[in-house]
Amino acid sequence: MSDDRATDAEPAFLDLRGLRCPLPALKTRKALSRLPPGGRLRVACTDPLSAIDIPHLVATTGDVLESKSETEGVLIFSLRRSS
Repeated sequence: MSDDRATDAEPAFLDLRGLRCPLPALKTRKALSRLPPGGRLRVACTDPLSAIDIPHLVATTGDVLESKSETEGVLIFSLRRSS
């Protein structure tokens, strides 16, 4: 993660490309827990199961999935820590 103090202007970034389940979800959970309320996190994953695991994670924790996209096999999630 590039910055634990993500602001609205600069979300933290977590590069999880190449990691397999369950590591992307576990590392995303840890990174979100370090953010202040309202902090933003962008996550890049290549594991196809992340498309299921990351949205499920944020639904479980009460955090927000702002967007999800895929480009050339890389899933990008924009998340916001609940307030």
